[in-house]
Amino acid sequence: LYQDDTFGRAGYRGVMRALERRGLKPAGTGVYPRNTTAVKTALLDLRSANPGAVVLVGAYRPVAAFIAWARHIGFDPVFMTISFVGSNALRRELGSGGAGVFVTQVVPFPTADRPPVLKAYRRALARHAKGGQPGFVSLEGYLAGRLAIAALRDCGPQPDRACFLDRLRRKKEIDLDGFKLRFGASDNQGSDSVFLTVIDRDGRYRPVETLRDSAAQ
Repeated sequence: LYQDDTFGRAGYRGVMRALERRGLKPAGTGVYPRNTTAVKTALLDLRSANPGAVVLVGAYRPVAAFIAWARHIGFDPVFMTISFVGSNALRRELGSGGAGVFVTQVVPFPTADRPPVLKAYRRALARHAKGGQPGFVSLEGYLAGRLAIAALRDCGPQPDRACFLDRLRRKKEIDLDGFKLRFGASDNQGSDSVFLTVIDRDGRYRPVETLRDSAAQ
């Protein structure tokens, strides 16, 4: 399932490439209009294809509406969405119906012990945002800040844009206390890592390594 816009189509193409690398084809595809929760037609299309899993690329409200309606009509494959959805917003929108839904993340689990940068992040959070709770969004922001500082330090007392970009591209690896980033002339992504999480029955996220490790607790 994907929303009918540039972002949604990019997500769809990414899923298709991943399937092709594994010699697989999608059982079916569903599309819904951007900025709506008009997902019922897509739901019926996908239900008729009887897939074992549905990858959802979209904002949290239509994704939550799709999952809720699907379970209401007895269609309950593995549901998996991506961090763009807004993990906490999705969890709140789904309520008790969120158990077993997977969300991929672009950062490690915020309360984990490794890599060591996670402990540094939590110390900074406690010091500068008293009462703030560790989360995926603030962790991503912290890592982005650490990355910027690492590049700017190499530029000396008068940094500029050209120097900043040059330092990022020249470094083979930037190690942020165990979280490693790599850039290049044609690679602005930094990290290709994906971290899998699942919503448990208590509505909280927990990290999982594989789908086999995913039974809701």
